Amino acid sequence: MTDALQPYADLTPDVVIDALVAVGEDPDGRLQALNSYENRVFQVGLSDGRMVVAKFYRPGRWSDAQILEEHAFALELAQDDIPAVAPLPLSAARTDEATVLGPPPTLARWQRDGLVHRFSLSPRRGGRAPEIDDPEVLTWIGRLMARLHAVGHRAPFAHRPTLGVDSLGRSAWTWLRDHGDLPEPQRSLWLQVADTALQAAQACFDTVSGLRSGRIHGDCHLGNVLWSPDSGPHFVDLDDACNGPAVQDLWMLLGGHRRERQAELYALMDGYESLREFDWREWTLVEALRTLRLIHHSAWLARRWSDPAFPAAFPWFGSAIYWQQQTDQLRQQIDLMEQELASPMAGGL
Repeated sequence: MTDALQPYADLTPDVVIDALVAVGEDPDGRLQALNSYENRVFQVGLSDGRMVVAKFYRPGRWSDAQILEEHAFALELAQDDIPAVAPLPLSAARTDEATVLGPPPTLARWQRDGLVHRFSLSPRRGGRAPEIDDPEVLTWIGRLMARLHAVGHRAPFAHRPTLGVDSLGRSAWTWLRDHGDLPEPQRSLWLQVADTALQAAQACFDTVSGLRSGRIHGDCHLGNVLWSPDSGPHFVDLDDACNGPAVQDLWMLLGGHRRERQAELYALMDGYESLREFDWREWTLVEALRTLRLIHHSAWLARRWSDPAFPAAFPWFGSAIYWQQQTDQLRQQIDLMEQELASPMAGGL
């Protein structure tokens, strides 16, 4: 159930420190692994007192061009005074071990003894999850999101994917059909229900004619919007940045169905529309987007199962009960999408 063999088995603390030395940094020995499954991320102390975050990319997931597009987007946001953590410039202090890619030079390819890792460095930015029950906080985040999307719509990504039913959902369904070790009879049932759910998701997308797409954060849940008492919210982790509709960066900030969280939604959109026009028909896509995320998440877990971090963190994955619960949840999503199709949103709520 995997397409990646333990890619970080050799990424020991001394390897991390040697990699930073190879790009001209001087680690002081302080090293802390941060919570991350897709990549490996470390907080590293430097001898000049700074703390940086070293992100080692999972081999085979993104091309160099795709990673550099993510970096360029983060730097463009920072240049427009939008608080997003951007990568730091690098230099190859040991040219026999490290190559830096750019411009600007923000991606390092480090190799030694046949081992190759790609990584970037960024400044450490602390914070906590925002209190979304506070209307003022949501309004502030809405304004910030509008500014991010204004930058994102200047030009699309050339190398990174475009969010859609095929790219996010159908590809995951196909991989699980062909490679996933699902138990019977849950396998046949899940494949059937998930296929129906994907058809409903596509029907929801088809109802929003002329859907605008631009560069977006792509994975803007509350863990990727950190709040500082002094400066407010800032964005972290653009690893899933893609071309897509603006609502993808908004719906995950609100729990539950949009009709159950109208006060929070209006506070968020008050901030957003104070700076940028929004096509309210996009809120019709929320349950379709939620469906795609559910299917994609199951495939993501299956693909990564040989990585020791995954069985330890998700011990419940892959059981008959898991797939039955996923099937039941997708049935609920089908009902919700059918409701959206029966009364599509023309504007407002």
